[in-house]
Amino acid sequence: MLEVMLSFLHYPESHGRRGVTGSGWKCLQSPLWLHSGEQENYSTTVKGNQLLHWSWESQLPLECAKHFIRMRSAVDDATTPEQRFWSNWSSWEEVDVQNSLGHEPLFVFPKDKLVEEGSNVTICYVSRSQQNNISCYLEGVRMQGQQLDPNVSMFNLHNVAFIRETGTNIYCKVDRGDDIKGIVLFVSKILEEPKDFSCETRDFQTLSCTWDPGRDTGLLKQLPQSYTLFESFSGKKTLCKHKSWCNWQVASESQEMYNFTLTAENYLRKRSVHILFNLTHRVHPMAPFNVLFKDVSVTNATMTWKVHSTGNYYTLLCQVELYGEGKVIQKHNVSVKVNGELVLSGLEPDTEYSAQVRCANANHFWKWSEWTRQNFTTVEAAPSEAPDVWRNVKSVQGYCVVTLFWKPLSRLQANGEILFYNIVVEDLDRPSGLQLLSVPAPANRTELTLDQRAYQIHVTANNSVGTSPASVLVVSGDPGDEEVEEERVKGTEDGFSLSWKPQPGNITGYIVEWCDRPRDPLCDLQWKHLGPNTTSTVISSDAFRPGVRYNFRIYGISTEMVPYLLEKKTGYSQELAPSDNPRVVMSNLTSHSFTLSWKDYSTESQPSFIRGYHVYLKSKAGQCHPGSEKAVLSDDSVCCKYKIDDPKQKMFVVGNLQPESFYEFLVTPYSAVGEGPHGAFTKVTTPDEYSPMLIRIILPMIFCILLIMILCYLKSQWMKEKCYPDIPDPYKSSVLSLIKSKENPRLTIMNIKDCVPDTIEVVNKHEGTGKSPTEPEAAKPTYLYLLPAEESYSGPGPCICFENFTYNQAASDSASCGHVPVPTKAPSQLGLLTSSENLLTALEKNCMNSLEEIPAGESSLNYVSQVASPVSGDKSSLPTNPPQPELCSEYKMQMAIPLGLAAPSSSGSSSLSSITLLDEGEHYH
Repeated sequence: MLEVMLSFLHYPESHGRRGVTGSGWKCLQSPLWLHSGEQENYSTTVKGNQLLHWSWESQLPLECAKHFIRMRSAVDDATTPEQRFWSNWSSWEEVDVQNSLGHEPLFVFPKDKLVEEGSNVTICYVSRSQQNNISCYLEGVRMQGQQLDPNVSMFNLHNVAFIRETGTNIYCKVDRGDDIKGIVLFVSKILEEPKDFSCETRDFQTLSCTWDPGRDTGLLKQLPQSYTLFESFSGKKTLCKHKSWCNWQVASESQEMYNFTLTAENYLRKRSVHILFNLTHRVHPMAPFNVLFKDVSVTNATMTWKVHSTGNYYTLLCQVELYGEGKVIQKHNVSVKVNGELVLSGLEPDTEYSAQVRCANANHFWKWSEWTRQNFTTVEAAPSEAPDVWRNVKSVQGYCVVTLFWKPLSRLQANGEILFYNIVVEDLDRPSGLQLLSVPAPANRTELTLDQRAYQIHVTANNSVGTSPASVLVVSGDPGDEEVEEERVKGTEDGFSLSWKPQPGNITGYIVEWCDRPRDPLCDLQWKHLGPNTTSTVISSDAFRPGVRYNFRIYGISTEMVPYLLEKKTGYSQELAPSDNPRVVMSNLTSHSFTLSWKDYSTESQPSFIRGYHVYLKSKAGQCHPGSEKAVLSDDSVCCKYKIDDPKQKMFVVGNLQPESFYEFLVTPYSAVGEGPHGAFTKVTTPDEYSPMLIRIILPMIFCILLIMILCYLKSQWMKEKCYPDIPDPYKSSVLSLIKSKENPRLTIMNIKDCVPDTIEVVNKHEGTGKSPTEPEAAKPTYLYLLPAEESYSGPGPCICFENFTYNQAASDSASCGHVPVPTKAPSQLGLLTSSENLLTALEKNCMNSLEEIPAGESSLNYVSQVASPVSGDKSSLPTNPPQPELCSEYKMQMAIPLGLAAPSSSGSSSLSSITLLDEGEHYH
């Protein structure tokens, strides 16, 4: 044996692997960390004339320092270990690569070095200029280094950490230049030893080995770790394709014992684990198959399955689990070889179950197989329980309206799908009177309208197999809304704790009724049946919400199945501060007070029990009168607060106010947990002391004036016709209707006899002259003097009658006035009449006769008026001292003369065409 010693020395400027070859000896690589000028020795042993090659890796990069090496040897004799003689040292061999770097101004080494996490690494840079100040950074953090010579500096990194798979960035740059160089240091996580290494077989043909590779080393994909499986008894070896499992073919010569070595290896290190086992002890059966159920009845079912064959010498232990409603309700163990069978009993009707089975080696248990699951459902049966029934009774127009409610039967009670509910209503006063009503499922309510008598109601649930027992309830004519004092209760997170006094006599039970959603129209009525010995309960529901008032009614059920109200209770699961303020109406405003009312404010809809109200009043004076106290609001304003302790009082009079003053008020409710929100204040100004009196006087006057104006506007046409028509209508004259004849009060329109005319103007119309009807008559009018002939005449004074052409309906067509026939004699001859009354009588008679002779539909009327006239005769020869009339100074008569009457007489050549009205002292024609 020959022992060789190698001495290694380096100066700045070296890194890398170098090798030395010699005849008959070999120097092996050994890690080395040296500072400038340090020396390290290595020793190894070689045999005979063996040609060896020795290589090493320097901790300091070869490019940063010069390296030197020398060797010596000695004979290694085991018989004489104490006597060892070394040869002389060889000369130093120099390794220098700095001169071959090139002419770039800056270099950083080592390039792309790979190390394990936690290692120590030396970094260096080489600069071609001694004048530059160079700084180096590790992931942006400046490093402190050691200068080896003016152009070389090194940096020692201790316990380097893994940062990322793509490596750690290191770079150096010249402080006053643009030169920058860098490297990437690849740090790998430490390769872990595989864990949970295990092998098993499922079919005695293939062994499946699995393991946990541990954490990933974080190496690049080009340098991943590899796994190798080696079996020592057969000497076979395989490279695994996966990181966590590998398959091995079982030997055909029925090898039972196996010794495996699993080796994990990467670029930096190796890790190995071992396992020794018997093949028959590592059997993992495959999952059972063909799971079936037969002979399924209401409560029983037979389960069968098959297993994969593992040879005639192996028995499998199978485990069966039965699930109901997601829980395991039965467990069974069965030993099988090929086929398995198990009878499941104690089942519920019309219930879906799930059964699963798995198997394992019964002789040498290793692992259970996977589960195989199958579902089945038992057949239906008649419902086993009566429905839970309750009612709501109302009296409407002499009838009893009953709303029946029932809760759906549970799956265990229904024993199948409920198809409908039968309701039988029996009149207790007339047992023969029965009503049958069928309500299809899934309805849970119905409404009945009954007379004010007692009825017994039976409710049953029906499925495809049969009918459930009946629920019986008696409804009397009384709705059961007895006046019972309501008691307040306080709810908690667990619900409402209710209690009541026990009732004497025969009680079959109690019912507690409430609404889960009292603010909804349907309210979601709920109830709870309790036994006769129960006097307390806790009502809880997921629907209970804070700030909602819940009302509870407690009924007792008599032996006749008649419910009657015992107690009322109300409360909140959690009280909250009032959510809104009342809507306040102000009235009776005076100079010293005003009234506030909020009668429409509902306290039951509030999120807590209202205990009263606060009335806040702000004023510029800021003075609070007795009965109030000063309060500071959230905005630091000061006001007066009045407190109302009675929640039923919804009116308040604010007094002691000043006239013509500005005030603001706010009304808020308060409860045990707080008061309503402080919203906007309402503003009000008090009037002066005299304003109410003036208002009481002025307002009625304004109202009356407006009423008169409205009436005048609506009746404007009527007023115009009555008071100031455009063309007066004698028949519509209201003036004449007011003037009554003293002799005959019934007369309102003058007749011919009322006045005696003294003058008649006669205008002759010559027929056949060919003149246009519109041309005026050239003949001179003739005046008839109608004077009283008897001194004893006591009738009305002289009057003049005239024809009113305005109302002559035929004037526009005939161009002539109506004609009244008169004698053709001269006016002097007319005066021979004994009396003017005789002429009037004749005129009236002639007029009446003419009216009778005119056919219907052919008459047109001329209106004739009569007024007082002073004299008679021609206008040019009127008397100078005419007699003064005593009467007829105003309208005395209006008469309508048919135009048919105005036709010329057979013998007369002249006609009366105009009877002219003359005022006193004047005569116009």
